[in-house]
Amino acid sequence: MVVHSAAERVLAGLDPEQRSAVTAPAGPVCILAGAGTGKTRAVTSRIAHRALTGDISARHVLAVTFTARAAAEMRARLSALGVGGVQARTFHAAALRQVRYFAPRLLEGRAMPELLDSKVRVVTLAAAKVGLRADRAAARDLAGEIEWAKSSLVEPGEYVVAAAKALRETPYEPAKVAEVFDAYERLKRGNGVIDFEDMLRAAVWGIEEHADVAEQVRGQYRHLVVDEYQDVNPLQQRLLDAWLGGRDDLTVVGDASQTIYSFTGATSSYLVDFPRRYRGATVVRLVRDYRSTPQVVGLANAVISQARGAEARLRLELHGQRPPGPEPDLRIFTDEPAEANAVAARCRALIDGGTPAREIAVLFRTNAQSEAYEKALTEAAVPYVVQGAERFFERPEVRQAMIALRAATRSIPGETPLPAAVVEGLAAVGWAPDAPPAGGAARERWEALAALVQLAEEYAATPEVVPIGEAVEIERPVTLGDFNEELARRAAQQHVPTVEGVTLASLHSAKGLEWDAVFLVGLAEGTLPTTYAKTPEQVEEERRLLYVGITRAREWLWLSYAAARSPGGRARRPSRFLPQLDRSGGGERAGGGTARRTERRRAQVVSCRICGATLLAGADRKLGRCPTCPSDLDEELYERLREWRQRVAGAQKVPAYVVFTDATLTALAERKPGRTEELIAIAGIGPRKLGLYGDTVLALVAGAGVDEVCPQKSFEI
Repeated sequence: MVVHSAAERVLAGLDPEQRSAVTAPAGPVCILAGAGTGKTRAVTSRIAHRALTGDISARHVLAVTFTARAAAEMRARLSALGVGGVQARTFHAAALRQVRYFAPRLLEGRAMPELLDSKVRVVTLAAAKVGLRADRAAARDLAGEIEWAKSSLVEPGEYVVAAAKALRETPYEPAKVAEVFDAYERLKRGNGVIDFEDMLRAAVWGIEEHADVAEQVRGQYRHLVVDEYQDVNPLQQRLLDAWLGGRDDLTVVGDASQTIYSFTGATSSYLVDFPRRYRGATVVRLVRDYRSTPQVVGLANAVISQARGAEARLRLELHGQRPPGPEPDLRIFTDEPAEANAVAARCRALIDGGTPAREIAVLFRTNAQSEAYEKALTEAAVPYVVQGAERFFERPEVRQAMIALRAATRSIPGETPLPAAVVEGLAAVGWAPDAPPAGGAARERWEALAALVQLAEEYAATPEVVPIGEAVEIERPVTLGDFNEELARRAAQQHVPTVEGVTLASLHSAKGLEWDAVFLVGLAEGTLPTTYAKTPEQVEEERRLLYVGITRAREWLWLSYAAARSPGGRARRPSRFLPQLDRSGGGERAGGGTARRTERRRAQVVSCRICGATLLAGADRKLGRCPTCPSDLDEELYERLREWRQRVAGAQKVPAYVVFTDATLTALAERKPGRTEELIAIAGIGPRKLGLYGDTVLALVAGAGVDEVCPQKSFEI
């Protein structure tokens, strides 16, 4: 009775679709979960409900994710639901644990090879062996090609053909890349080291080629769950198939509209084909968005509704569940510096208004766009952090700290609690857990190392469960060696600790995160979609990138682009993926009358007199400023204008707005035109109204009283 009441509590508060996912029968289950629809809650509730009803044993569940953060969140939620013992890990962590456990048996007593924390150094040496002098950037590009090939189960001798079929943009001529790939593999073997892909392949080999290993692994893990299934690559799928061994107790969760990592080898084909591969599979669609306001959700739906291709077959139309919020803010700027400065100013205003800096993000297509925003935010005194492993883990102090922590494993006793061991290890690089130094580089250095200590505290809170035989498990406290391996995985997977400040991130690295306020910047043709997107499939992935960016915002969303990269530069068009901006300028791709109408619109472009953004909404154009920019309304003038309008409307027996709308009166009281040219520049005052009211309005602005300009006798036209 107690167990069943606990299982009922798991179901409490779930929406009908989530409940269907949780209570689906054993066997293949595919949960298509849109952004913000509670997929983690659904999948952890499914595991907990099955365990609490006695359908499964929690210790026989393996749940795999793509980030350590997601795995930790899954473990925490399961614990809160009263279910322990589930192994929730990344693909790499699960494979490493199994390879390490079976190494004595598989390697016949030989030591397990050391795991490379980065390919770059070995790739640089491999490039030199085949006559290439690769700088660090080129070495990273080559390492990326090797990772794609290995994740796609492509060998060095197959690379040239495979790269051509996949339309890869290779850093060097494909045959040369293949030579580097081959030299890299030989160098690894000669030095007795392996990389992360080797580790996954070793886990596959151990199961596929050793019946006793397969029996033990499959006996331990009888129920499998895969999060973000649209991001699985062929090597990971092969490992998943090895774990399953022909069984079908598999739950996968994914969203084809968030497939944005095909350049790494990830493919949504396994998610798309799941119902065909597993006949009779239960398919559940989660479409209630609890993250974003209906306004943000509406824009996301508008963008993804135009999608084409295989992923579009599983497209979900989201339904916002939150109260209404502000409309997305669409801005056009003259150049990129103006765009960056406006973003920085708005970030400053949001922070001054009470929004925490950590709840604000500036997202862009490429990391190269970050520099302009770093400069603008610095000048606006806005703290920021650049998301992505390269920036954090490549900082000199972080690299030195990781070296010091690896060295500390030889001198710090193994029983030392992990946080204390990390603090002691960081003493070698001059870090101490006292008050941070004053601002500047010294403080940034202190905070970066403090982030490692915080990470150690979080990691120490999840002890490792080690199987002993078929039915017994023990918990082993994590050690400094374990933490060093975790840091290496995070560096490889671009998973950085949290540092306070506005987040600057690429759209790729923002996936899986969310903020109260999001700025999507640089939304111009050639940037999003990038000029490298040449095929229909590549263009569709660029559309999905924008969709992912939009769905990161909870309440406030800004979308902008610069008409030119630099002042006076060549004009650019807004991204084709933006429906609103496309309506204001997309006619130039049409012909005849549409193009002529576009030219008339261009002649009436109105910019915000405060921040310089191009104004799109009619009311904003009349005001001459963005609704979020500060008002300089002359209230006394506004009241005189209102009184005058009331008298004129009464004399003409027409509604007041026929004379002038409230927006026009506000614009007059803010802009206070002193000449006819300034008056007619206000949207809504055309030649007719200028002739009727122009002199009178100018007199009122100059200080005339209503009685002076509006005699008691009837006003007639």
